Amino acid sequence: MRVAFYAPLKSPDSPSPSGDRLIGRLLIEALRRGGHEVELLSRFRAFDAGNDPARRGRLRNIGKAMAARYVRQLLAMPPVRRPQAMFTYHVYDKAPDWIGPTVARALGIPYLICEASLNPARAKGANAAGHDAARAAVAAADAVIELNPADRKAVAGVLKPGAAIIGLAPFIDTAAFDPGPEPPERPGGGTAALKRSLARTHGLDAADPWLLAVAMMRHGDKLESYRVLAEALGALRQRPWRLLVAGDGAARAQVEHAFRSLGPDRVRFLGRQEGEALSMLYRGADIFVWPAVNEALGMAILEAQAAGKPVIAGRHGAIGEIVHDGVTGLLVPERDPERFAQAMAALLDDPHGASAMGRAARENTRCRHGIEAAARSLDDALAGAGNRAGAHSHPAPIKIDGERRSGGANPHASLTKGGI
Repeated sequence: MRVAFYAPLKSPDSPSPSGDRLIGRLLIEALRRGGHEVELLSRFRAFDAGNDPARRGRLRNIGKAMAARYVRQLLAMPPVRRPQAMFTYHVYDKAPDWIGPTVARALGIPYLICEASLNPARAKGANAAGHDAARAAVAAADAVIELNPADRKAVAGVLKPGAAIIGLAPFIDTAAFDPGPEPPERPGGGTAALKRSLARTHGLDAADPWLLAVAMMRHGDKLESYRVLAEALGALRQRPWRLLVAGDGAARAQVEHAFRSLGPDRVRFLGRQEGEALSMLYRGADIFVWPAVNEALGMAILEAQAAGKPVIAGRHGAIGEIVHDGVTGLLVPERDPERFAQAMAALLDDPHGASAMGRAARENTRCRHGIEAAARSLDDALAGAGNRAGAHSHPAPIKIDGERRSGGANPHASLTKGGI
């Protein structure tokens, strides 16, 4: 199936790293592994962080104008080259989808949303316009795929008759982080050798337990998570541990300040890490730690578990779906430094138990959170949405630039100038 993909919060090819960008890329890859042709329809960012009515109105007008332009371009293409489904990732009041519903309706193709969030508390006040727009997009969808179980109840109450809400386990490409079968421990080999190599690189003692945190340094919830972690570690000053932090961003100075009281030798700020360098950090660390304040999914948590590491995390959103408390790691109440410190102490005192959790985490991630399983689920979702929408029905004529259009052909047209 030919799929037009759009992410109103952040384009998957954005140069700015984030969990949202990562999930967008993973969704595209999973769709492609399922045998679908995926093209990015638009890079238009509909995100409005400031709740400025004037700005939101401008974004709405731009989005609607772009949707009309894409419809003209797509209807000018031969039918065999047009998208057969519209797939939008992450719709909520601060990033509504002004494009997907219009395109799907004009082409008569199914419209799917992956990850929609509707907060009734935002239905009034400064967020009302964005909430109404996000709600309208959900109401137009033939299927909504939810990664976060907390979003399902509100979304289910808005869906049109016959539309489906589908649960999808958060997922990653586990092969990028899985160290493979654990080799027999031998002098100079296995994980111990990797840890010694990293110790030389970063000026650390390989005999110390290593805690690892991987997150961007942004103001707001990310900074709050770092502060909770710093406070929790303050209660463990007498224990031998080192914290490695992989991440960077606008709040780096504030993050470093939060850990300053722990002393200059307890924390290593490694900056932004990607690819094999990041994978090596996951494999070389002993425990992954992240308070996950107001965090919906926790992709770094999945990556750490794929690398065979136990996780200590705050319980929020879908974190409880990917960390099995007491089996693959430990979950603590959100924003509770004292309980977080107790959880870290428990695993530091029981390295064998921590290793067993890491092995369970690796197996659970491989079986339940791999990209191949996601590819199968998304393939089923597309097929079901196509059947429900009547993919072979005639497209609905829409009014564009004063005329009604429902067809046309231009063999030289591309998908869009705004996409890939």
